[in-house]
Amino acid sequence: MNARPALVLLYVENVQRSAAFYRELLGVAPVEESPGFAMLPLAGGLMLGLWGRAGVVPAPGPAGGGEIDFSVADAAAVDATHARWEKAGRRIAQAPTDMDFGRTFVALDPDGHRLRVLAAPAA
Repeated sequence: MNARPALVLLYVENVQRSAAFYRELLGVAPVEESPGFAMLPLAGGLMLGLWGRAGVVPAPGPAGGGEIDFSVADAAAVDATHARWEKAGRRIAQAPTDMDFGRTFVALDPDGHRLRVLAAPAA
């Protein structure tokens, strides 16, 4: 079987709040939205699903065990994105820093899911 990822699913406390957060962050509107679920398109046909935690069976564990990574062109773009996100009131968990894999920072969504912005080091 040749399967490809089609959906990244996050369990959230408030679907409408999270949908508004990701709508503004990604600049795209949900293609599906109900009181318990919302779905937004990502690049390459991948979708982001936001499922109301109360309706998930079996019940999910706590958030924060993974992250969604956003790749940008270079270190300057990491710093510029950080400045925009901080100005917009996003919660920042890690300020911009240089790591082995490049320049990066980490923000949190309304449920504490990690959002990493990174740029690989210049070759």
